[in-house]
Amino acid sequence: MRGSDYAELRAFAAVAEHGSFARAAAQLGLSRSALSQTIRGLEERLGLRLLNRTTRSVAPSEAGSRLLAGLLPALADLDAAVAQAQALRDTPAGVLRLNASRIAAIHRLAPLIAPFQEAYPDIVLDIVVEDRLVDIVAGRFDAGIRLGEMVERDMVAVKLGGELELMVVAAPSYIERFGAPATPRDLRHHRCINSRWPTDGSLYRWEFERGAEKLEVAVEGPLTVTEPEVAIRAVLDGVGIGYLFDLQIRPLVEAGRMVRMLEDWTPPFPGFYLYYPSRRQTPPPLRAFIDFVQRRQPMPSAGR
Repeated sequence: MRGSDYAELRAFAAVAEHGSFARAAAQLGLSRSALSQTIRGLEERLGLRLLNRTTRSVAPSEAGSRLLAGLLPALADLDAAVAQAQALRDTPAGVLRLNASRIAAIHRLAPLIAPFQEAYPDIVLDIVVEDRLVDIVAGRFDAGIRLGEMVERDMVAVKLGGELELMVVAAPSYIERFGAPATPRDLRHHRCINSRWPTDGSLYRWEFERGAEKLEVAVEGPLTVTEPEVAIRAVLDGVGIGYLFDLQIRPLVEAGRMVRMLEDWTPPFPGFYLYYPSRRQTPPPLRAFIDFVQRRQPMPSAGR
């Protein structure tokens, strides 16, 4: 196989997996026009249309789907062979592809980037941030970062950072006008800021726990969001009561700009995990990152 054949096939796999020339080009480090030209060259050489293109979407044709089914395992084997060869280097090198939720990327992953790069200068981090759950294997990611409850049981999970808390908060101006809930059930009579699950778009039912008692409350109010920063601003402006991660708002609570309520109903819970498929051979960049995380946050890993 010529070198250009490999580049064309990897380019095709990237476009098919991402469903987008723009995202695939970003992953491959190519311009969109160069990538389009590469795919056209492959299709002309094979005499087949591999991708169906519209103004809004890109998807494999029947021939493309068949090629992709055989191509992905072969590319995985090639990547594994390269990783094993790189393991012979004195220091790990290569690309480490991570998929993380937005809050995990900002508050847990971003602070690790500089010290990790200092420790492993030959590893390139490729971080994709999205709140929807993705199949990290199908997406050709080395690992993902999500809340522990969202990690599939067949993954290997490593704790990333400490416990988290959700805080029920409101602005002092809101409490002056409407009062504060005494129990989670009182939230049904308040103006609350709803949020949607990134997985299916359904409304999140606020979860509470005190001792053995557990509650889920379907709240109502004047605002529903998918972006936490919008909810934070709305809480500060007195629009309603929010239910937000302590990572996002603790400084605002400590400064008195928000008032925390129902604290005895919101105990800490396990936070974020780095997770990856169970493999006989872990790629050296991922192995280096796992070791780095565990050195900085010495906590036991958990099979899931």
